[in-house]
Amino acid sequence: MDDGPRAGGGLRLRRRDTPATAGPPLTRPLTTGPAAPQQLHRGMTLIATISLFIGTRAAWTDAMSSRPPVAGIISVCYAGILVAGVLALTARTRRALTRVDAGVLLLAAVLVLCGYWLNHAGTDEGVLTAQAANQILHGHPVYGQPWPWLFGSSSVGITKTMAGSADYTYGYPPLTALLAAPVHAMIHSTAAATLVTTGALLTGAVLLWLLLPAPWRSAATAVCLGFGFLPGYAYSGYPAVLALVLLIPVVVRWTDTGAGGRLGLPGVLQALCLGAACATQQLAWFLTPFLLVGLYAVRRGDLGPRLALGVVARYTGTAALTWAAINAYFAAENFSSWLHGLLLPITQKAILHGQGLMGISYYFTAGSRHLDYYSYGSLLLLFGLLAATLLFVRRLGPAITVLPWLSFYLATRSQDGYFLMMTPLWLAAAATVPASAFASAWQPRIPRLTARPARAVLAAGLLVPAVVCVTIAAASPPPLRMNVTADMVERSGHRDITQLVARVVNTTGTRLTPHFASRLGQGASDWWTASGGPESLAPHASATYVVKPPGGLRRVPGGSHPRFYLIAVTGTPMTITTARIPTS
Repeated sequence: MDDGPRAGGGLRLRRRDTPATAGPPLTRPLTTGPAAPQQLHRGMTLIATISLFIGTRAAWTDAMSSRPPVAGIISVCYAGILVAGVLALTARTRRALTRVDAGVLLLAAVLVLCGYWLNHAGTDEGVLTAQAANQILHGHPVYGQPWPWLFGSSSVGITKTMAGSADYTYGYPPLTALLAAPVHAMIHSTAAATLVTTGALLTGAVLLWLLLPAPWRSAATAVCLGFGFLPGYAYSGYPAVLALVLLIPVVVRWTDTGAGGRLGLPGVLQALCLGAACATQQLAWFLTPFLLVGLYAVRRGDLGPRLALGVVARYTGTAALTWAAINAYFAAENFSSWLHGLLLPITQKAILHGQGLMGISYYFTAGSRHLDYYSYGSLLLLFGLLAATLLFVRRLGPAITVLPWLSFYLATRSQDGYFLMMTPLWLAAAATVPASAFASAWQPRIPRLTARPARAVLAAGLLVPAVVCVTIAAASPPPLRMNVTADMVERSGHRDITQLVARVVNTTGTRLTPHFASRLGQGASDWWTASGGPESLAPHASATYVVKPPGGLRRVPGGSHPRFYLIAVTGTPMTITTARIPTS
């Protein structure tokens, strides 16, 4: 039925030779040209450009007072940052934006070199590595050798232990020191170690930039060089920086390793890098089992159990042989000292430090008599996460580069460096290992646990032991009851503490050997000297200790209510007791 003309207009006419379904006629021919950049790509480039501002002003201010030519270079970099910001938003093709990415990477590298020129003295990590390199050059032992004279400078920190002492020995695998040795032959200072780690970081940033897909490349610049935290660790001489760089090719597209049942040259190179990373710093040890579990699950999904096991065995064997070759000389020289040195960060019982859950007992309560349970919880969480990865690899596989570091949040040493020094690996996995890579990965089939709620309960159950241990550590009371009084003198408008008198009661059934220090804010002082009481306090016994600060005087901190405390720690068992120091 014809409804007639539509309201507001007459009949619609169309050409007889034009089909009813055809669209509007083209007014100009289609042309093809270079593809425009994705908006995500522009955003990544812009974020990397903005990240270069972080810390740049402080470096410029420092350079103006000490090295004006470096300040001039930084000023030129400011102009480069501004220009890069404009180009990031106006580049018309993907190729042009990739060139902007390369320019941002170059600017970041120049700023890192400027920062190194201003600060390359290193901290305790760099000082120890440089001394180890010097020992290698002269054919002297590296492990088990205390070097207390290295820590005379206030800028060089020292790791204090809960047994009332400190660590003066080298406690890292040897590769960084081996690489620093020829540099130390020419540069007879800590700069030999910091030059190796800074050069490694720059190399790693370029490597990650090249390995990532184009839209992600500037993210590599930002994470490795732009935000400022990794260059700071490189200037300090941290061996973990070199381990990070060696792990980058291991993590990028790691799910492709051994595809088809053969490692091939890429797989062999990845295994070599993994072994070298494990021979550089202990953090690589924690990532390795997660990678191996994930690799086995992925390969078993497409190859079957026998071939998958063969791939993982060859990969692991190549990495292990690489690690053994780097360590062989030092192990043969003195096996027990070498082994003790490699395990030192795990066994030394260093004093509490960090931003993790141990802060409950260190900062917010009067202490704990079961600090060891934080360590137990950390270890159990690591095993629990590894088991969860095996059972639920299709879900957790994309997060394998992040999962190992969760365990450090429960440890007695939970400083943020353990979390953030490996963050470029998070980026590498996010950009090159999609969730779809685990779609066919093998997972153990557990009877009666096919429903999602049951699997969630199992996953939570794997973490319960760690939670229980941490709860015991955080909820336990301090082992000592301390009452503190202070002897002070007035000098030039301020007050100094000459000694503290601590009346101490051991409330436990264990003999304890307390060691005393002060704490203002988050860090503990050097050990105070205790006299008047016994070296160890018997169960339920009491004693009075006269505790004197290092150097004989300790200035009372300013403020109306300073958070100034006396802490008493013991090494075996690990305990801490905190009491406020009266300042009025």
